Amino acid sequence: MRRMFSGLVSKRLVFQRCRYFSSSVRREADFTHAIIGGGAVGLAIARQLAGRDGTSTILIERNEGVGMETSSRNSEVIHAGLYYGKDTLKTKLCIEGKEALYDLCKKHHIPYSNMGKWIVAQNHQQWEELCKVHKSSREIGVPTEFVSLEQAAKEEPFVKADVGILSSPTTGIVDSHSYMQFLLSDFQDRGGDVALFSPVTTISPLGPKRDGSEGWEVTIKDKRTGEESSLVAETIVNSAGLGACDINNMIVPKEKHRTQYYAKGNYFSYAPSSPTTKHLIYPAPEPGLGGLGTHLTFDISGRIRFGPDVEWVDDPSNLQVNSDRLPQAIEQIKKFMPAIKEEAIMPDYAGIRPKLRRGSAVGTGKGFIDFHIKQEEEYRGWVNLLGIESPGLTSSLAIGNMVHRLLYQ
Repeated sequence: MRRMFSGLVSKRLVFQRCRYFSSSVRREADFTHAIIGGGAVGLAIARQLAGRDGTSTILIERNEGVGMETSSRNSEVIHAGLYYGKDTLKTKLCIEGKEALYDLCKKHHIPYSNMGKWIVAQNHQQWEELCKVHKSSREIGVPTEFVSLEQAAKEEPFVKADVGILSSPTTGIVDSHSYMQFLLSDFQDRGGDVALFSPVTTISPLGPKRDGSEGWEVTIKDKRTGEESSLVAETIVNSAGLGACDINNMIVPKEKHRTQYYAKGNYFSYAPSSPTTKHLIYPAPEPGLGGLGTHLTFDISGRIRFGPDVEWVDDPSNLQVNSDRLPQAIEQIKKFMPAIKEEAIMPDYAGIRPKLRRGSAVGTGKGFIDFHIKQEEEYRGWVNLLGIESPGLTSSLAIGNMVHRLLYQ
């Protein structure tokens, strides 16, 4: 018989198993695994761990539903793994995750499209960057090929590339909402539990050395009632995305605290049927940039959208599209699609990317910061994930596998 605890699980999602937490502190573990953060990465981790026989897993999410922050406010691109350097976690996990994600989508009929991407160069400096990407892609085993300007004019008559084009055939898009809904459903089918409206307020490592050797006490505050409750888990995973540094800082001493920085990305929609493209269109990468430049992508229904730009903000809840950045976006868009109807480009939505340094770059080179995924020294049973930005969605299944290995191998 499943234990019943006090009201931290949403009644809004009626298919969820309800587990209610008592406010009394108990040393006996309530769960084997507690995953903090219900974005795409947290869901993938929870699903992976819930499949382990003889264990119990709870996913703790501060919002009213899963995937309501970075995971649902991005480009929904399945990245090939081109930009992150040869020996980085981002590259390794992106390539592994990309293959796993395509396989999962095919098997479970999750909407996706492997439509490919063109990276366009307008000058010789950008051409040199394309050549670097092509050389790097061969080293890491990701296919890319140059497209002649003659061929490009036939295939994509509305796309402008003055100097050259590099094609990435394994890039695609996925319906991130359908993907996360599948992960949630499969996690619950494996016996997992979900606590919504449940921000974590404190975490206490248990054991004589306060190192988690006897588990972890996690205190949660119900956002609806203000009631605080505690649970004990044998292991915890910090996959809190925009709140990951806050969770980290609840555990480590002050001298090891981390600061979270926020890179806002503004997106703009485009409704007309022309001009359009068959591929995703990206500008050549700029070393040191906090994103991959304003690019053209599609949602799963085929609607064009442009973005994201990079706007450093102090408030992660600042999700209003900054319309003042539209002229700059139009300037960037017209470099590769000059026939675009400017008046039809409209503010759409915005998302926030968690960064570990202000001004940090998404791609390899100056300012690059890799994913932080590790069991922290001096603690037992704690896997810590920090700075999980792009390509986090693509990498999510691979990250789930990695966390499982860290805990059990």
